[in-house]
Amino acid sequence: MSPNQPRPPLGADAAHTAHLSYWPLILLASTVLMITMGIRQSLGLFLSPLNSATGLGIASISLAMAVGQFVWGAAQPVFGAVADRYGPAGSLFTGAIMLVLGLVLTPMVDSQFGLILTFGFLIAAGAGAGSFSILLGALAQRVPAPKRAFASGFINAGGSFGQFLLAPLSQFLIGSFGWVTALYGLAACALATLPLSWPLRHKVEHPPSAAAEMGLKAQLRIALRDRSYWCLHAGFFTCGFHIAFLVTHLPGAVDLCGLPASVSAVSLGLIGLANIAGSLGAGALGQHYRMKWLLVIMYASRAVLVGLYLAAPKTELTFYAFAIGLGLTWLATVPPTAGLVGKLFGLRYLATLFGLTLLSHQTGAFFGAWLGGLALVAFGNYDWMWYADIVLALLAAMVNLPIREEAPRRG
Repeated sequence: MSPNQPRPPLGADAAHTAHLSYWPLILLASTVLMITMGIRQSLGLFLSPLNSATGLGIASISLAMAVGQFVWGAAQPVFGAVADRYGPAGSLFTGAIMLVLGLVLTPMVDSQFGLILTFGFLIAAGAGAGSFSILLGALAQRVPAPKRAFASGFINAGGSFGQFLLAPLSQFLIGSFGWVTALYGLAACALATLPLSWPLRHKVEHPPSAAAEMGLKAQLRIALRDRSYWCLHAGFFTCGFHIAFLVTHLPGAVDLCGLPASVSAVSLGLIGLANIAGSLGAGALGQHYRMKWLLVIMYASRAVLVGLYLAAPKTELTFYAFAIGLGLTWLATVPPTAGLVGKLFGLRYLATLFGLTLLSHQTGAFFGAWLGGLALVAFGNYDWMWYADIVLALLAAMVNLPIREEAPRRG
């Protein structure tokens, strides 16, 4: 190229990453998700200590946690839209501060309203701002197309590793130093997301295209008229119901069986460990097979696993085997769901559109966490929740069958 010949324009991030492999960015994003998801998925371990310390009752604390499940989902399209417009920096940094504040302030509250404010809003929204939609949206625009499915699986595996790491650590801190110290320890972990997010701060400048020129409102109108997009929402609703019920009430189910609290912590850790393999596998398979079939198989397998769990004797081995089986699909639904959203509607507004599917996911999560507490108070067990879980998992498998993987026509 002649010195006088004009160079093609490069966005700030394109120039920045021209000298870097995309793999360091993937590792950083997976580490951020490891921390935010690890903290979120460990909060059920605090249900009993909070009840003992505050006397609010299981149903009241379950409601606060259920509100948190919904807010985590509601925060993602909001922060995702901010990230799509201005870059990921504002969302990631604001979320880290909110997450730390929520964890630090929780020991200072003694009312349901205060717990809803900390657990239900600050922690949930803060974790949501540093979660799937923002991180996957940021990396999808920085990674070559053939590697996006695997990159999504790799980042998702980071969240699973966080559960494997932080759930046993939280239980150890609760047992050894008390639940207040455990929350402060998690707050220290959340602070680490600030420097980790720094290399992801730049906004990607897209070359001119129909998708880039299309406004967010126009893209939303297209997505909301598409049947496949609503099928993804319906399946993800069930996924959220299933996961939130388990992550909130698995410690209670273990306690009902007369087993020690360490069994629930180990089970949550095993779920996270198994989902590392599940997430990586889903990301790799998504490069070769239709992603809707991956979702159908994963949802159907959950119905089978819950049925086997109900029929098995409730021993430590049963819980560990159940956890490993569930872990293979736990959050492995995220890469194919995000991949389908990107495949149907492009990457320009992926953080927003995938964030909206996560809102449906967390609407289901609200009911899973809340109804689990009501079921325990009303019936003294979780049997009806398990039956509902089986039915919803089968419905989720069926609702993914009509999804079209080709991009819809856009007038």
